[in-house]
Amino acid sequence: MSKLSPKVSIIGCGNVGMRYAYSMIIKGAARELVLVDYNKKKAEGEAMDLSHGAPYVSPVKIYAGDYKDTANSDLVVITAGRGQKPGETRIDLVKGNAEILKSIVPQAVKYSPKAIILVASNPVDILSYITYRISGKPANEVIGSGTVLDSARFRYLLGKHCNIDSRSIHALILGEHGDTEFPMWSSAMIGGVLFKDYCKACNKCGKDKKEILEEIFEDVRDSAYEIIEKKGETSYGIGLSLTKISNAVLKDENSILPVSSLLENYHGVSNLYLSIPAVVHKTGIRQILKVDFNETELKAFRNSAQEVKKVIKASGF
Repeated sequence: MSKLSPKVSIIGCGNVGMRYAYSMIIKGAARELVLVDYNKKKAEGEAMDLSHGAPYVSPVKIYAGDYKDTANSDLVVITAGRGQKPGETRIDLVKGNAEILKSIVPQAVKYSPKAIILVASNPVDILSYITYRISGKPANEVIGSGTVLDSARFRYLLGKHCNIDSRSIHALILGEHGDTEFPMWSSAMIGGVLFKDYCKACNKCGKDKKEILEEIFEDVRDSAYEIIEKKGETSYGIGLSLTKISNAVLKDENSILPVSSLLENYHGVSNLYLSIPAVVHKTGIRQILKVDFNETELKAFRNSAQEVKKVIKASGF
């Protein structure tokens, strides 16, 4: 089969993988999409279903296949994995999904040695690090979806609170994609104005500002739990977030995104994947930006790193 460019292979045809595939098709981000799943019939059914929208989207070839069909991909996106079961520890989840990665990553690298690998499986920072270790690829070519979705949630909730289009808000959640993530209040901006200065002019929060802003962050941090409780899984938001990252790679956009990437002596943190603003383009991570944390943010960043390292160590990696 001749390669169309850009070619994207999706490993894992669950809810996240298919929301991502649909988003990529709607955005016209790929010319060839390969779906790989241990359940081959499901992958075939998803490919057929998606293909039937061909008259209404940009040209794209969609098909189910095996790893050999992923050959010469520009981007390999890993969404395969299982969720945390009741009573199961985070370490148990890491060990289970790490075993899945051990069967996926070598095959992906074998058939597409030059591809950028984008990891979305959870816990994403730890699994991105494990993927990097298994793959043998340069760190810049292995990216985790990180806090791109968390930052989108942050911008949405700030926009809702301030009655401002979320696209006019620039605010980041950094660190772990998980319970130890933290908000970058010091650099949050609305329309080029620092959020702290906007608050003074708006004065919507009044005396309750600290409590209201903390509640906004807690809603960001805990929103996945709430969505899972209500509908069983989260997938639309991450599907769009993965498409945003994919476009940065496939279109060589040089976009600055809070993706999970390997840190080396970053405020004293090394050999660890965490989300920090990075320039993303055709070779993956072009540059990791050095953030000037305030004292509170630096403490939160180091706490996030410490907690993630504990899990990696306990998991045997």
